[in-house]
Amino acid sequence: MQFDFNEQQNEFRQEARRFLTAECPPDRVRKALEGGGFDRDLWRGVAEMGFLGIAIPEEHGGLGLGYLELCAVAEEFGRALAPLPILSSVYLVAEAIKSFGTAEQQASWLPRIAAGAAIGCVAAAEGERLSETSVRTTFAGGTVSGKKAPVLDGEIADVALVLAKEGDRLSLVLVDLAQKAVERRALDTIDPTRAQAELTFNSAAAARLGEPGEGWSQYQTLLDRAAVLVAFEQIGGADRALEMGRDYALERMAFGRQIGSFQAIKHMLADMYVSATLARSNAYYGAWALSTGAAELPRAAATARVSATNAFRHCAKNNIQVHGGMGFTWQMDCHLYYRRANHLALALGSQPDWEEKLVSRLAAANQPIAA
Repeated sequence: MQFDFNEQQNEFRQEARRFLTAECPPDRVRKALEGGGFDRDLWRGVAEMGFLGIAIPEEHGGLGLGYLELCAVAEEFGRALAPLPILSSVYLVAEAIKSFGTAEQQASWLPRIAAGAAIGCVAAAEGERLSETSVRTTFAGGTVSGKKAPVLDGEIADVALVLAKEGDRLSLVLVDLAQKAVERRALDTIDPTRAQAELTFNSAAAARLGEPGEGWSQYQTLLDRAAVLVAFEQIGGADRALEMGRDYALERMAFGRQIGSFQAIKHMLADMYVSATLARSNAYYGAWALSTGAAELPRAAATARVSATNAFRHCAKNNIQVHGGMGFTWQMDCHLYYRRANHLALALGSQPDWEEKLVSRLAAANQPIAA
C-alpha cells in the first residue's frame, strides 16, 4: 500500500517549495504583516506557475490534475506562510463553482481564478457562531441583502460566495463585488497577512449556485473539502516551526552547551515532532478520502482538521518557548507562525465546532446496523 505522495506529486511539491523559497521569504510575509497590502506580484507569480488551477479542469484554464497534487502544494503554502487568498479563492470558491455552478458560471469564473485574474471570498458568518438558523442575510428576486462579518479576503475579493436565506431555507449565491450595492469595511485580525472585512449587501445582484434551499448542505461539503487542504497548510507550518526550534536549539549556547542538549528542550522538540507526525498521518487519510470521493470524507476531514489544528498551534507555541526571550520579539519569525496557526484554527470554524463534528461522525460510523 502507498502511504505517501508518488514521485510526480513529490516533484510538484518540490517545485512549489523552490518557487516559494525564492519568491516568498519571511521578509515578504513581514511586508504584508506591516501593512504592505495585498502582494499582487506574488499572486501573479503563483498563478503563472499554475498552482491556482491545479484542480481546475483544463477546459476552464486549469491544469486538470487532482486533489493529491493540490494537497502537496498546499503544504508548501503553509510552510512559507504565503500571504495569499488561496483558501478563499481555490479551496472554497473555485470548488463551489466546480461542484454546484452552471456551465455559464464555470466558464465565467474558473478561468479567471486559475489565471489569478479574480479573487474569491466566502461570506457566511454574521458576527456570531454560524448555524443553520443564525443566517439573516436574504436572497430574493435575484438580489441579496444583509451584512456579513468576518469575511476572509473580503477587502480584496472580486466575487463572494454568500450563504443567504431563500424563503425558509439557505442557498449559496455568487455576488460580483464590483457593483455599487456592496460596501466593504476592513477589520482587525490576529494575522494581518490574511485580511478580514465586513461586507454589506444592499440589494446586490446575485446568482444562485445549484438548487434553492441546498445551501447549508453545500456549505458543509465545501468545509469538509477545504478542511483537508487547510490541514496540509497547517502541517507545512508545523513542520517549519519544528525545524526553526531544532535549528535554534543546536546553535544557541548556554552554560557552555547547546541548549538542545538539555532534557527539557529535547522533550519539547520531541513533543512537537510527535504532534506534527500524527497530524501528517491524519492529513494523508483526509487526502485519500478527498481524492477518491470516499463516503468517509466527512469523518476523515474532521479528523485531519482537529489533528492539524492542534499540531500547528502546539508547534508554533513551543517554537517560541525554545527560542526563549528572543522568541517573543518582533525581530524573530516565531510570531509569524503563531499568528498563522491561530488564524487557521478559526478560518473554517472553531476547534470546538470541529471536535463536535468529529465526535458525532465517529458515533454515527459506529452505530450498529439495524436488523
